[in-house]
Amino acid sequence: MVLTGNQIDLFEASMPRLKAIAYRLLGSASDAEDAVQDTFLRWQSADVDRIEVPEAWLTKVLTNLCLNQLTSARARRETYVGQWLPEPLLAGDPMLGPADTVEQRESVSFAVLALMERLSPNERVVYVLREAFGYPHRRIAEILDITEASGQQIFHRAKKHIAEGRTRTEIDEAAARRIVDEFLTAATSGRTEPLVRLLTADAVAIGDGGGKVPARTRPFEGAVAVAKFMRSLFTPNQAARNLLGGSAEIHVSYANGLPALVVTVDGRVIGVMCLEITADGIAAFRNQANPDKLERATRQWAATDHGEPALRIN
Repeated sequence: MVLTGNQIDLFEASMPRLKAIAYRLLGSASDAEDAVQDTFLRWQSADVDRIEVPEAWLTKVLTNLCLNQLTSARARRETYVGQWLPEPLLAGDPMLGPADTVEQRESVSFAVLALMERLSPNERVVYVLREAFGYPHRRIAEILDITEASGQQIFHRAKKHIAEGRTRTEIDEAAARRIVDEFLTAATSGRTEPLVRLLTADAVAIGDGGGKVPARTRPFEGAVAVAKFMRSLFTPNQAARNLLGGSAEIHVSYANGLPALVVTVDGRVIGVMCLEITADGIAAFRNQANPDKLERATRQWAATDHGEPALRIN
């Protein structure tokens, strides 16, 4: 079917929302783009004039495509090398979607995206549509072909699973930036004690190298273990230079709504480390170093002005 200009415009107007939904469901920007493209192909072949509520139709098609991907993704994750983390989205990326409420901001954070890996595909869909996009339970039930009561039960179960793994609170941006600056000072001091004081007792450090770059297969756990790791990571030495592939620049930025350290070499993003900061200190470091998951970040980085780096590792 040949779409009219209005029908194409209608789809394009829906694309930002569709991409934001797909990213939260899949944790991958590239997979989200593919899902939205496949949704357009189905829109193109449908009898669009007979679709009464295009937004609902598009959301249903996209969700079903994502459900199929989630099922296969669960199998792929079982053979994934090391820890799995989402593909990072830098500040300003439209795929981040709505960020007006705490729930919307948290739904796209590395912490919650990682926790959503524990949910069933249906739980993930219900949680994302309700928590991040405010869909009524009735509409979610229609999208998933379930009863409204079942949808409500699934939502409460999913929210409980997420809450059990996350008991953190937001702090304001100025305080977060101050803690990041203090962290960089402590990390480059060559001493462990200043770092320990900035961390929560149960702090963790997780890295995703995807088997493409060296990364520990198990997280570092506890303030002392994490502090020792961070001290070694930020201490300039020949081994670090060889690992980085040259002189690196570290910028303080934001990714997935959290303070982040963006590591670049010759303008290429080679790492995005999200810091989970609470009133008690830094609770988690989640570092995405898999080059396959940093291509979008590199493109966005090249297209934006990010100022002088906070640190150089020569």
